[in-house]
Amino acid sequence: MFREGRICGVVAARTAREMERALRQALRRTRTVELRLDYLRNSKEREAFLSRLGRLHLRATMIATCRSRRGGGLFSGPLPAQRDILMAAVRAGCQWCDIEIEALARWPQRQLKRDLRPARVLLSYHDFRRTPEDLDRVPRKLARAPHDAIKIAAHCREIRDGARMLDLAHGRRDRVIVPMGEMGMAARILALRAGSALAYAPAATPTAPGQTSLEELSDLYRADQVRRRTRVYGVIGDPVAHSLSPLMQNTAFHARRVDAIYVPFRVLDLRDFVGAIGPLGLSGFSITLPHKEAILRFLDECDPLARDIGAVNTVVVRPGNSLYGYNTDYVGVLRALERRVRLVGSRVLLLGAGGGARAAAFALARGGAIVSVCARRPERALRLARAVGGETIPRKRVRTEFFDAIVNCTPVGLRPGDGSPLEAGEMNCRIVMDMIYRPRVTKFLQLAEQKGIETITGLDMFVAQGAAQWEIWTGLRAPEPAMRSAVARALAREERARR
Repeated sequence: MFREGRICGVVAARTAREMERALRQALRRTRTVELRLDYLRNSKEREAFLSRLGRLHLRATMIATCRSRRGGGLFSGPLPAQRDILMAAVRAGCQWCDIEIEALARWPQRQLKRDLRPARVLLSYHDFRRTPEDLDRVPRKLARAPHDAIKIAAHCREIRDGARMLDLAHGRRDRVIVPMGEMGMAARILALRAGSALAYAPAATPTAPGQTSLEELSDLYRADQVRRRTRVYGVIGDPVAHSLSPLMQNTAFHARRVDAIYVPFRVLDLRDFVGAIGPLGLSGFSITLPHKEAILRFLDECDPLARDIGAVNTVVVRPGNSLYGYNTDYVGVLRALERRVRLVGSRVLLLGAGGGARAAAFALARGGAIVSVCARRPERALRLARAVGGETIPRKRVRTEFFDAIVNCTPVGLRPGDGSPLEAGEMNCRIVMDMIYRPRVTKFLQLAEQKGIETITGLDMFVAQGAAQWEIWTGLRAPEPAMRSAVARALAREERARR
């Protein structure tokens, strides 16, 4: 139906010049674009843009949209003006017009097709508040009006909402499904796999919450190459938007030519996510903060080491949606530290007692290290220390002790302005390691470097545990150098942008 491409770049800007620039940017990655004419700030800018568009003679499928405020857009003029804009867009070369269902109450249906000829009509429904409970009613309602295809966009409050929306696309070629909001982000990426005729992504200015950029949808997720048989993996957490796991794992799938995709899920409620595993067709997933321990109660089986650790960061979905858990953080910590320090007999301080700290504690104890634990909650620190035959260290004693290594297993430093879990005067050690990989150099590591202490970034651990996950899922050897290179380049770009 949309022959030029299944990824639709959304072009939205306030001026004609900016609009044309965004259009050219979008056409570098796709030949199907939606022109949000309602974003142009006045009639003068719209006329200027459509005049330029008519002279470009682009080889692309262009969908004209001038959405009213009532339909969730920015256009505040009367219906005749909205109609005239769309008719001008058709004359400028647009082959499709997106008409929100709200406009039909004031636009006679027989006249609509006549006014927009020869363009085709994409009839759209938007709910920016929620996904309707009676979702099946929506396509039936749209089907009663003149259209060539229908689009259904709704805000997802739960991950299962996105799964319900994708069900509407199965077996249909004339439906465009657009899950909206952060909880619908993964489903939006997977829309083409489910059978949606298009997947939308902004070329520049975001036009709705939870959107993935055109660059990411095209280059990172390669969404237009995804088919129904493509295996789906993901990472769950809160927050999860910062994660570079999709970049790392999708790089590995592409390097080894494995037909699979890895997407992010912001998970507030594990029960909601687990309920969506079957409908979304997941084959496995990674777990990050804060769910590494809580996921255990949803598993059917667990690797003995992961059970001892009491935290899981990797799950395989077996036939019948049975869930089997592993812990590969263990591998990441071990590989990162044993290259720099002889573990047998060494004294290592762990900051924190959560899932990451538990993996580190078991890895180090089995490697022969003496494990010390310092955490905000003394009872959790004590339980972890006892589990590995280690000791607890209250914060006030850290300044007076010496360690071979100190490892930050807390999320302190993950967000801008977080600071460091320790002060410089408390870092009495040979090596400092941070499990946080983004930013690559945290405040914790900066303070250590200023004291002349050797540092280990979270990148080493991140890539090692990710490679182990990938091998569990695929049974193949992970392309670890490609994975490391992709993540390192992304972190370097972020550092340059902050300067």
